Amino acid sequence: MKTNSAMTEVTEASFEADVLKSSEPVLVDFWAEWCGPCKMIAPALEAAATHYAGRLKIAKVNVDEQGQLPARFHVRSIPTLMLFHEGNPVATKVGALSAAQLDAFLNANLPAASPAGTAAAG
Repeated sequence: MKTNSAMTEVTEASFEADVLKSSEPVLVDFWAEWCGPCKMIAPALEAAATHYAGRLKIAKVNVDEQGQLPARFHVRSIPTLMLFHEGNPVATKVGALSAAQLDAFLNANLPAASPAGTAAAG
């Protein structure tokens, strides 16, 4: 399992602490070693982890090793990116994304930097 300092490999045992109870929003990448598109988005995720440091955590869930998590969150295809905030999934993107598409997804769905005035999207 390759994990750089900006991304964390999450297990069923650590998911609650690492994702659901995180003080920052967490982008969870549901992936597998054999998944070509998952490998294609890895560099964009690594860049996002650096770019959004302090504002977002990125966690990786290997669907082959952590079978209960994908089932729990109804992940049916990979890669699936699921953004969690305050313990809840708030946005999901299925399939490979370019760095620009990932950036647009995050900018559209991350909470405002200031907690005051944050509005829920309807």
